[in-house]
Amino acid sequence: MNRLKDSTSPYLLQHADNPVDWWPWCDEAFAEAAERDVPVLLSVGYAACHWCHVMAHESFEDAQTAALLNEHVVAIKVDREERPDVDAVYMTATQAMTGQGGWPMTVFMTPDKEPFFCGTYFPRDYFQQLVLNVSRAWRTQRDGLTDQAKHVAAALAENASATARALRAQPGDTELGFRQAAEAAVPALERDYDMADGGFGGAPKFPPSMVLEFLLRYHQRTGDPDALRMAEGTCEAMARGGMYDQLGGGFARYSVDARWVVPHFEKMLYDNALLARVYLNLWRLSGSELARRVAEETCAWMLHELRTPDSGFAASLDADSEGEEGKFYVWRPAELDAILRPDDGEFAARAFGVTETGTFEHGTSVLQRRAEPADADRFARVRRELLAARDGRARPARDDKVVAAWNGLAIAALAECGLLLGRRDFIMAARDAASLLAEVHVAGGRLARTSRDGTAGTSAGALEDYACVAEGFLTLSGVTGEAHWMTLAGQLLEVALGSFGDGQGGFFDTAADDEQLIFRPADPADNATPSGTFSVAGALLRYSALAGSARHREAAGAALRVLPGIAARYPRAAGMGLAVAEAWLAGPPEIAVVGSPQDERTRALHETALHAAPPGAVLALGDGTVPAGSGPAGSGPAGSGAAGSEAGVPLLAGRGLVNGAPAAYVCRQFTCQAPVTTPEQLRAALAT
Repeated sequence: MNRLKDSTSPYLLQHADNPVDWWPWCDEAFAEAAERDVPVLLSVGYAACHWCHVMAHESFEDAQTAALLNEHVVAIKVDREERPDVDAVYMTATQAMTGQGGWPMTVFMTPDKEPFFCGTYFPRDYFQQLVLNVSRAWRTQRDGLTDQAKHVAAALAENASATARALRAQPGDTELGFRQAAEAAVPALERDYDMADGGFGGAPKFPPSMVLEFLLRYHQRTGDPDALRMAEGTCEAMARGGMYDQLGGGFARYSVDARWVVPHFEKMLYDNALLARVYLNLWRLSGSELARRVAEETCAWMLHELRTPDSGFAASLDADSEGEEGKFYVWRPAELDAILRPDDGEFAARAFGVTETGTFEHGTSVLQRRAEPADADRFARVRRELLAARDGRARPARDDKVVAAWNGLAIAALAECGLLLGRRDFIMAARDAASLLAEVHVAGGRLARTSRDGTAGTSAGALEDYACVAEGFLTLSGVTGEAHWMTLAGQLLEVALGSFGDGQGGFFDTAADDEQLIFRPADPADNATPSGTFSVAGALLRYSALAGSARHREAAGAALRVLPGIAARYPRAAGMGLAVAEAWLAGPPEIAVVGSPQDERTRALHETALHAAPPGAVLALGDGTVPAGSGPAGSGPAGSGAAGSEAGVPLLAGRGLVNGAPAAYVCRQFTCQAPVTTPEQLRAALAT
């Protein structure tokens, strides 16, 4: 029976025609296991996962393996990007039981969802024997298995609760704690910093997007040269190596080596959205033309490669094409010569580091750009010709589901890059994606995690979805001057506070009325994406600055109470929290720009506000017509900040033109300096 055929997950659809009798994650699957008196096999992966494809081809498409599974277990297939809660719970179990994790994740559990055996990828012969062994143990050692499973489930739940209690129990003054956490994190990061090749730690190297954002904000506040040096060194190394697509733009998931030469070729929306904003902020602070180029190319790549027909952004591109990892991206010298004239082929080989021995597999090379070529015009022409030739190759598959959180990250990046880089198309794409989320993902005040082809999926939004979408909407509101995005963000944040809060200032990753698993996940540390806790703290802080809401600021501070504990133990997992703390310590600065959007003077102030302000600053744009009597949401700076206030964007309230000219107001916690009317005056105001 093909139970996956109507899924909105391309990953599940890839398995819909397997001979395995797959079930989606649902109550009916566990009831079937209980009725048949067999264990459950949970297989978790995602569409761009190379080893997921390997195990699928070896085992799940194999008739003999499928027959064993169909006879001895109820098999459930889960897309980790659709169900991050299921993935988080059972990845915790896998790491606890095996000391490591990864995908595909393979878990055997009881019909009560309690795991007793966990692993990742298994070769076919081993996997077949494992299924038989599990089935035999289920029949002959049932009590031992179920007792072990109950013990594991109870231990995981207790550990999750104990960890949350320990992290929340951070005493002392909030601002002092944030300042001390940031000051301690920089030297701790420097101890892990790779002086030769950038990045932190050894191979494999992942893009440390949130840490880079923190380092840039820390440098802006303190002037610390080491923070800027680590950020600049890492950004340049990544952008010049093979992890960055030197023809089409966009970053791969990670580098398998320490020098950023050979990537794991899958490309994720979240990496590129986060990195586009990082490179934009690096350009703002340092003037680096490399950073500006990479920010613009990465945004353009998102529009070209990931934009869906319904104006959202697809989750990822696969690593493989034609059954080979990286085939779409790698080159041999002879291929360059065949496409270009021989002299241009040699020029391209030198410029991109393509050698006869190769830097990848089978004599192929991943393109790099270790230095800027002397002949820029020739390089640009060669690059265009190679990109056109590559476009004729078989392309990697695309996971075209729209993930709410990742689209929120993309909306924020595209809106800011569009404003500062003069790319109206980026801003329009951000607005279109936001409209898709508002119209398809939001229903009854709640947020769906995913959609595909304009149809919302069945998975409920996680905390990161509410937080990142709210952040995207707030950023878009500041760029476009459209106040309704702030209203929608406020409504999402009310749900986050009411349904995800733990009653002590912290947050769970799932809502109180979501499906109950063996424990309720609440991981405040960053992973590949910013944690839900740190993300919601950032969105709450931004909203509080726009709305003049002490309640939201207090909630942001309470959410960040876990930061010092995480940053002290593992600062690389605290990057987003540290970045939000930097915004807190800086105010954050609030900039209200008023004037006709058609007036060039308004545009100049608007662009200067974002360019000259520290990263994390809050921006509002209005035409100066907000009634002077309209105050901040609630009853002033200590008001409730209720979402959907009729005052529009309270930061703009009562702030009009100056002698008929567009003006900018620089404020902190709704205390404003005198308005200014020129970009030079605005830069000076922001520098104080």
